[in-house]
Amino acid sequence: MKKQQPQISEDKIIEASWELLGEEGIEKFSMRRLATRLGIQAPSLYWYFKSKQDLYQRLANHVSKMILKEFHSDGDWKEQLTVLAVTVRSVLSQYPCSTQLMMMTLPHEPDIIRFTNRMLLCVESTTLEQEQKMQVVTTLVNYIYYFVLDDYQHERNVSAIMKDQETDPGEEVTRLLNSMSESDAGLFRRMFTDGLFNLMGSDRSFEFGLKLILAGIEQVIKEQEK
Repeated sequence: MKKQQPQISEDKIIEASWELLGEEGIEKFSMRRLATRLGIQAPSLYWYFKSKQDLYQRLANHVSKMILKEFHSDGDWKEQLTVLAVTVRSVLSQYPCSTQLMMMTLPHEPDIIRFTNRMLLCVESTTLEQEQKMQVVTTLVNYIYYFVLDDYQHERNVSAIMKDQETDPGEEVTRLLNSMSESDAGLFRRMFTDGLFNLMGSDRSFEFGLKLILAGIEQVIKEQEK
């Protein structure tokens, strides 16, 4: 007797995947857990996705599609890269573990390719060489991905510490810093006391890092035009 396709949709699987990633993180994500959440047997998922990696590809493709949908800029290369960076960060923040997914997948999906192509178009009008344009895109993407991922991991670390300890993590750091000498931790201690580490993950921090990257690109362009 021929097996019948399970009564579930691809969209429903995608939606449940995001929910599961948000609750348990990518480390605990599995096709079995996903199937349990959907109330089906794990093999049923393979009617729609050949493997977990195939599902990851589709999730990353969905994120790329959302970035393209939200990105709008007709300015010069600097404005386009700025708006693109802000858009990518915003979309990644909306989808749990999407940064990890984008880093774990290959450009084998149409919207991932469209997203990459659109990034390259941002700097196509510059005098940079083709190899340099690719490096610009790679550098910018790596910065955004790391920034979002670092913020995500920091929140998870703080939550884990708060769960295991009754004291505030900041108090633990303060006690440690006060036990260290000026030569070993003086500058760190002053910056920590002034609250500068609270800037990590903030819009202000992101914008400053982006400004440094854009300034570097602009300098390379000026040097080549001499």
